[in-house]
Amino acid sequence: MSDNETRPHDAEVEAELAGVPDDLKDQGAPSADHAAELAALRESLEVAKQDVLYAKAETQNVRRRMEKDIADGRAYAATSFARDILSVADNLARALESIPADLREDEKFKNLVTGLEATGREIEKVFGNHGISRIAARGLPLDPHQHQAMMEVPSAEHEPGTVVQELQAGYTIKDRLLRPAMVVVAKKPD
Repeated sequence: MSDNETRPHDAEVEAELAGVPDDLKDQGAPSADHAAELAALRESLEVAKQDVLYAKAETQNVRRRMEKDIADGRAYAATSFARDILSVADNLARALESIPADLREDEKFKNLVTGLEATGREIEKVFGNHGISRIAARGLPLDPHQHQAMMEVPSAEHEPGTVVQELQAGYTIKDRLLRPAMVVVAKKPD
């Protein structure tokens, strides 16, 4: 007795199958060839499902990398320009430091000094607006990721490896190093 003979016959099913040729109708239990073909199709379907999952995952990874690259491009686009402007800020700071105290109070130079100081504050403000910040150095332990030791000096006052002088300020842009601070580091006295 075949599977078809044990199933109850539905009148609607019979009506639907009325025009279908007999060779296309389900003829009961599948043959061994039919079962092997069905197993091969199921295996192919599973392989295709895995391939689709891998393709989706790869597409998602590519999209994430692209979004990160775009975000980094926006965040760090000004890096080269910022490095160039740092030398201008350094020169302005050196100019302000070199003005003697008596000239700062002289009425002829007072407005010039005030203007230079305002320009320095404006540069710092613009740096802040673009995520450029100065690296702390003096009094801190040497950090090779942020400081570049230019020389060592014997010191009884400071722990060895402590920054005692900053020769040139260092800066970061967002979370990346823009320029290391050039520093003088303490060492044990001889």
